[in-house]
Amino acid sequence: MIESQKSNFERSVLVGVTNDSQNEEKLNEFLEELEFLSVTAGGKVIRKFTQKINTPNPKTFIGKGKIEEIQKYIKKNEVSIVVFDDELSPTQQANIEKILKCKILDRTALILDIFAQRAKTSYAKTQVELAQYEYLLPRLKGLWTHLERQKGGIGMRGPGETEIETDRRIVRDKISLLKKKISVIDKQMKVQRGNRGSLVRVALVGYTNVGKSTIMNLLSKSKVFAEDKLFATLDTTVRKVVINTLPFLLTDTVGFIRKLPTQLIESFKSTLEEVKDADILLHIVDISHPSFEDHIKSVDKILSEINSHNKYNLMIFNKIDNYKQVEFNDSDSKNNCHYSLMQWRNTWMNKTNGKALFISAKNKINFDNLRKEIYEIVKNVDMSHYPKNDYLYPEYFSK
Repeated sequence: MIESQKSNFERSVLVGVTNDSQNEEKLNEFLEELEFLSVTAGGKVIRKFTQKINTPNPKTFIGKGKIEEIQKYIKKNEVSIVVFDDELSPTQQANIEKILKCKILDRTALILDIFAQRAKTSYAKTQVELAQYEYLLPRLKGLWTHLERQKGGIGMRGPGETEIETDRRIVRDKISLLKKKISVIDKQMKVQRGNRGSLVRVALVGYTNVGKSTIMNLLSKSKVFAEDKLFATLDTTVRKVVINTLPFLLTDTVGFIRKLPTQLIESFKSTLEEVKDADILLHIVDISHPSFEDHIKSVDKILSEINSHNKYNLMIFNKIDNYKQVEFNDSDSKNNCHYSLMQWRNTWMNKTNGKALFISAKNKINFDNLRKEIYEIVKNVDMSHYPKNDYLYPEYFSK
C-alpha cells in the first residue's frame, strides 16, 4: 500500500552533470526544479554538486573523485539522501548506495514519491502503485535490507515494506493484477465519459504549478485543491461550467514536467484520455518562469505523444503579476528572448492556433476577457460539433 504520511524534512544534496547536450545554464534550471521537487517531497536541500562529464560512468554515473567529494560531505553534514537529476541504472544506484551508505534517488524516483503523496483516489493510487512497482522491479536485489525501508521518508513510500515483496515473481504478479485492475477502471471511465452527453469538453493542460487549479476554481466556482507546489493536483477533476447560459465541461488535469518518467506516462495514459477526449485545450503557461518556453515545448511534446496536438489550443499566459521584464539588448544574444509583456503580445504567441491571453488568476487580472474568449470558442465548437444544441443561441436562429 502507498503511504502518504508527511515525514520530517530530510537533509538532502542534489547531483547533476553538464555535457554536450546540457550546458551549465540548463543544468542550473534543472537543479532548481529538482530542489523544488525535493522540497515538495519533504526534503531540505543543503548542497548541490555538479560535474562536467560527457559519458556517464557505467558504475557510478559520476567520476570517482566527485563520488569521494560527496562522500566526505555526507559524513560531515549528516546527509540522509542524495538525489540525482538524471535517471540511474539499477547497477549505478546499487554501487552508489554501497559507497555513500545513504538513500539514493534519481529524478524519476523522486517524482514517483511525490505522486505517492498526492494520490487521493483509489484509481490514482493504483496508477502510482503500478508505476512504482515497474520502476522498482529491476532494483529489488538487496534494496530493502540495505535501505531499511521501514524507516520511511522520501523515496520510501509505496510498495516494498514487507519481506514477501522482495520476491521478483510476486512483484510481477502484483504488476499484472494492477494492470488488470486499471483496465477494468479504464473501461468504466470510458463509459462515464461517453455518458456526459453532447456538452463541449474543455481541458486545462500545462506544466506543473502554472495555476491550472486556480483557474479551474475561478471558472467553475468550485474548490479544487490548489497549492504553490509541484503536482498539487494529481487526480483529474471534471466540473460543469456555465458562461452566459452556455454550459460546457471543464477538466483539470495533472501537470506535466520535463523528464517525466516513462512509467508515469504509461500508467497515467487513462488520465490523459480526458485530454484526448477534449474538444478544446486551454494551455496554461507561467510566463513569470524564466524557462516558460521550454515548458511549452515539454507540454507540446507530451500532447503530440498522445495524439492531441492538433486540437484547438488557446494559449493562456498566467501570473503576469509576477513577470519581471529583462532589459532587451541587441548586442547580447542571450537576452534576445526576453521582452516586455507588450512585446510578447506581438510575437509568435498571438499566432498559436488562436488568440493568446495574458492574465493573473491570483489577482483576477484580465479574467473577464478570458471568460469571453472561452465563451466564443466553446460557442463556435458547440455550433459546429453539436448542431442539436441550437436552442442555446436564439439570436442566431431567430429567423
